[in-house]
Amino acid sequence: MPREARAQTTERAAKILKALRDEYGAVHSALRYEDPWELLVATILSAQCTDVRVNEVTPELFKKYPTIEHFAKADVEEIEMIVRPTGFYRNKARAIHESAGQIMADFGGEMPDTMEELTQMRGVARKTASVVLQEVIKPEGPHDGVVVDTHVQRLSRRMGLVPATWENPDKIEKRLMEIYPREEWNLAFVFIEHGRAVCIARKARCAECIVNHLCLRRGVQ
Repeated sequence: MPREARAQTTERAAKILKALRDEYGAVHSALRYEDPWELLVATILSAQCTDVRVNEVTPELFKKYPTIEHFAKADVEEIEMIVRPTGFYRNKARAIHESAGQIMADFGGEMPDTMEELTQMRGVARKTASVVLQEVIKPEGPHDGVVVDTHVQRLSRRMGLVPATWENPDKIEKRLMEIYPREEWNLAFVFIEHGRAVCIARKARCAECIVNHLCLRRGVQ
């Protein structure tokens, strides 16, 4: 991106984020959890599944396996049975089971607290790691990345923060990290809230949007 265009995008991006933060205040993950491990599990389960459905499944899961050690020693097929409603249950159950085993073997049973360590675990990509880091491990920063879920992808393209044709989450994350200062990299939660309330996937409610005047509305639905 040319320097002048990037400067203009950065200025507009800052105004968008400020308006959204003023509108929604402090926003957090809709997933229910008691500690970083439970949030990690819930986030793994949320892939291609609604937070509502995940929240319906996790109480039984966490009651049956109350600690990381319990998950590590569990029968993976029993985990599968509980998480089945979230979809892709075999892969998710295996990721949770193996991650618990890695934590017990490599981190003394304690949740790792860096991006590098978290992403070493099965099924934990940057997005999942960033959710856990920003939500509970070090919410005040410094942040190591931007959570790019489907809402953040959609809003970033629609508002012209990234090119409308971009679909690669890593590429979108890199651009957002370039146009926003590090202390604002926890922008995902407020973007997600706006995406659910106004800039919805099927048809954006542009007339109700508080950042309509700052949005390029490139036609990406």
